[in-house]
Parts: sequence; structure tokens; C-alpha cells
Amino acid sequence: MVGTATVLALLYFGRDVLIPITLAFILSFLIAPFVRALRRVGLGPTASVLTGVAVVAAVVLMAGAVIVTQVTRLGASLPQYQDTIATKLEVLNEITRGTIGSIGGPAGQLIEHLTQNSTDEFGKAPKPRLASDGTTPVLVEIHEPDLKPLQILSRVVASVWPPLETAGIVFIVLIFVLLEHESLRDRFIRLAGGEDLRATTVAVNDAGERLSRFFISQFAVNASTGLVIWIGLSIIGLSQALLWAAMTAVLRYVPYVGFWIAALCATLLAAAIDPGWSLALMTFGIFLVVDIVVAQTVEPKLYGHTTGLSPLSVVVAAIFWSWIWGPVGLVLSTPLTLCLVVAGRYIRALKVLEIMFGELPALTLPQNFYQRALSGDAHEIIAAARRYMRKKTLAQYCDSVLVPALHLANFDLRGKTITADEQAKVTSAIITVIETLSDRKSWWRRPKAPKAGKGSSALAGMGIGRQLRERRISATGEWQGSFDIPPGSLILSVGLATSYDELATEILVRIMRDQKLDARSMSSEDIDEPLPPEATAELVSIVCLVTVDPVNDTPQMRQLMAELRVRLPHAKQLAVLLPSPFGNRDLKDCDFPQADHVSASFEDALNTCLRAMPRKT
Repeated sequence: MVGTATVLALLYFGRDVLIPITLAFILSFLIAPFVRALRRVGLGPTASVLTGVAVVAAVVLMAGAVIVTQVTRLGASLPQYQDTIATKLEVLNEITRGTIGSIGGPAGQLIEHLTQNSTDEFGKAPKPRLASDGTTPVLVEIHEPDLKPLQILSRVVASVWPPLETAGIVFIVLIFVLLEHESLRDRFIRLAGGEDLRATTVAVNDAGERLSRFFISQFAVNASTGLVIWIGLSIIGLSQALLWAAMTAVLRYVPYVGFWIAALCATLLAAAIDPGWSLALMTFGIFLVVDIVVAQTVEPKLYGHTTGLSPLSVVVAAIFWSWIWGPVGLVLSTPLTLCLVVAGRYIRALKVLEIMFGELPALTLPQNFYQRALSGDAHEIIAAARRYMRKKTLAQYCDSVLVPALHLANFDLRGKTITADEQAKVTSAIITVIETLSDRKSWWRRPKAPKAGKGSSALAGMGIGRQLRERRISATGEWQGSFDIPPGSLILSVGLATSYDELATEILVRIMRDQKLDARSMSSEDIDEPLPPEATAELVSIVCLVTVDPVNDTPQMRQLMAELRVRLPHAKQLAVLLPSPFGNRDLKDCDFPQADHVSASFEDALNTCLRAMPRKT
């Protein structure tokens, strides 16, 4: 807490120094590519830096001069719009049944001033009213004595000195940042971790290029947006169009609301100028169309949908930096927070910043699955799975999310850190998710969840696979389908010893059935049982032997392959190895000479079966 308070105090009380330095560093990311281009042309380091800074200074001065000129003209033209404003305020007051007139505070005083001091129908100011005794009040004007030239000069200097001082600090720091670019990079590498120079150098270069690319893209988008606004407002005849364009370009750095603040100001001016409402509506329409095109089309194609920050962190950053540094902090909030997040990505001590403010999820997909399962929230898991499966298949989802999540549950179960109630919730969630995702025809139905008592014992013994198999048998029949099928059209999946293998086998069967393959399952204990009535060995085309612990199950799988080769000589044998992604995945000792193919994922096993036999229509 003491450290946090110290940092906040330094940011607040040192803002007069920190703001110019921060602006200089952000500008360095913006003009660094231009300086490098000048060096490639042939200019020396100092000449290229001075040229780049001079160009930036010229652009800033021209933009400032234009804005000052536009603001001066706007202030001079406002009194002539007073009658229009008063008339529209009266109309709005009537529409809102006196709500506008009842507004208090400074806004109410401004409205009263505008409505009481408007000119008459001949464009003249209202005459002073007579006093109660019939005399005309005498107008009195108070004039201050004329200022001496030295006083005028001191006031002018006092008014322009603060911004000139800030600008001077910014450009001086900017020059030295660009000149000492390599030295600063080396110091940052030392700070990030100088032991692995190659990895740290790659990380620092990547971070610098990403930030530079983002700031250049954002500057180009904002400047182009301002240009389009200027053209559009000039076409419809709104005065001071260049001022609103410049305001739009600057305020677009303020997340979410900056653009619409500029739109509101321009629309209010249009309403004050035009006796009707057409100009105001056209002005707002231009801003609306431009924002839709830029936000939904230009920005996603140029630098992605987002800045790499979560929406909440953008809002929180805007509040925080505006509180610390005022309006300048509000404009710099997104670039500053983005720099902190990028630093957190590569500096271990700042990793918390990337987790708190970054766009990347704090939990991996398997961790998120398991966390939601512990809470018993199967429907949120299903919603996330469907979003994932918009671009991926069920097999890919099971390989990347479901199986790793099951291993996480197994770790907690073996460590005895999961309670009986949590076991019941996890079991119920897993069964609901697997049945919902694998049964596309009845996606609108909610599968009946198992009872709490059964769920607890199921996870403790990991009998989830057998439960799912029994549920599927209840819908398809005792033998999981008819045997009145052509020879070589059936896939038999066999799980090895553990109930984890049974669950993986059941998932594989459902994945294949989802692709219209006639897949059926059995346990290794049922191998020696006689064939079902009307079933023949020629019906089986492929036998899939599934294990989640291939390192320890290799001898048993080899023995089982030999037995199945005798009983089903015409069937191809496929070994499906699904080891834990969190453990040792070295399968070099898992050799199966009798197998026709070895798969290390559900997706590969599915594709192998699809290539080996025709799909069921």
C-alpha cells in the first residue's frame, strides 16, 4: 500500500514534468519510422532526428494556428446566433413541458441569459424598461485604464508561456530519446532480463514494432477521419468545419466518448445556425455514418478490432489517467495503458498489468472449462463451446479443451482437493456438455443431469464414460444400432483398463457419430464375450484402441491388438493415444507394430477413419 501510494503521489505531483516526457516517448514511437527512413536515404543520425522533429513541430504549429483562428471566428460569430438559440430553447421548453426552463445551476443561468437578451423582430436589442417612477435608467459603463505596453507584453507572455514551456520540454526530450534510441533499448533489455540476450532482444524489438505500428495506424485513422468530417461538413455548409474536424481527430484518442463529444458540439452549432433542424440532422448523420464505416470496416482491417486492451480496462484507464493528469491524461489513457500492458508481457515483474488490463483471457480454455464445471455452470460452458465451434470442429474442441480439462479434474481428484459436492457438479457438467455438443438434432433440449449422489460417486470412480454410454444405449438400443448393415461399415472403439479410457472412448464414438460414421464402443473386458446375435466379424472395418496413459498401457495394448487381430482379421487397427498435455508426452517408447496407424488426437483419429471408409448418408 505504501508503494502504491508513493507511485500515485509521484504521478500526481510530478505531472508537470511527467506529462511532457510521456508525450515525447509516445511521439518517438510515431516518428521513429520516419527518422529511420531519413537515415536510409543518407542523412546522419543527428540530421535525421532534427529533420523529423522539425517536421512534427511544423505540423503542430500549423494545426495550432488553424484551431486558434477557427475558435476566434466561432467566438465572434456566436452573438448573431442568439435569436435562433432562444427560439429553439423555447420550442424545446414547450415540448418538454417546462423541463428546459426549470434547469438550475450554470446551465440554467446560461439558458435564461440567452432567452432574455435576444433581439427583437427588427434585429435590435430590447430597449431598457422604465423604472416605477417613470424615469429612464441611466446606462453606466465601467472602463479600466488603458494598459501600458509593458503590461500588455507581460500578460501575453504569461498566457502563452505555459504551453510553450510544455512544448519545449516535449521536443527537447523527443530529440534526445531519438538520438539515444539504441542506448535506451539496451537499458530496457537489461531491465527486462539480460541473461538470455537473444530472447530479450526479440521481445523488445517486437514490443517496439507493435507499439510503433499501432500508434502510426491510430494517427492515420484519426487524421483521415478528421479529413472526411471536414469535407462532409464543408459540403453541407456548416461554419468552422475545420475546427470540428480537428476536434474529431484529437478526441478520437479518448475511448468510446471522444468522437461523440465532437459530434455533439458540431450538431449544437448546426442547430444554432439553422432556424430549422435539417442542418443539425445532416451534421449528426455525417458523424454517424463516418463512425460506422471507420469503426466497423477501416479499423478492423488496419490494426484489428481492439487495441489489445479489455473494454473495462480502457474505461478504468480513462478515469484513472484523467484524474491524475486531467484532460491530457484522458487523451493519453489508451496509449499509456497499452504501453504498460506490452511491458507486462515481457517483464516478469509487471506481468500483473497484462493479466489485469490485457485482452487475453486470464484463464486458458481448459482452465475456464474446469472452473465453470466446479461451479456447476454447464450452460456457460456450452455457450463458450459453441462460440469455439463456429470455426472449429467437435474433435478439435475435445482435443484442445475437453480432454485437458478432464486431466485437471483428475489431478485434483488424485490430490484429494475436491469435495464430494464439487465432484457431483463436475460430473453433471461434463455429462451435460458432452451430450449437448454431440447431439446436434436436439440442441434445443436440455439433457437431464445426473443426480448429485450418482455424480459424486461417478467422478470418484470416473464412471462418466459408462454413464454416457448407458444413456446412448437407451436411445439407440442394446447393441447401439442395427446389424443390418453392409460389411465393413462399422467402427469399433475399445477402451483399455481404466474408466478414464472408457470416457475417452465414448467421446471418440460421439465425435464419429457426429460425422455420420457408425461407431460403437465396448470395454476391454467384453473382448472375450461372444458376438451379439446377427453380428459378424466382417461388419467391422476399423478397431480403435483408446488409452489416456499410453506410457503405462503399452504392454496391455499390444496384447489386446494381438487378440483382436485373431478375432477380427479383416479390420484395420488404430491406436489412439491421448496422454495428459500437462505431463510427459514423450511417446517414443510407445511402439505398436501391429497397428495400421497411430493417432495422438481425436481429430487425427477421425480423419483417418473418414479416409478409410465411406461416410454414412
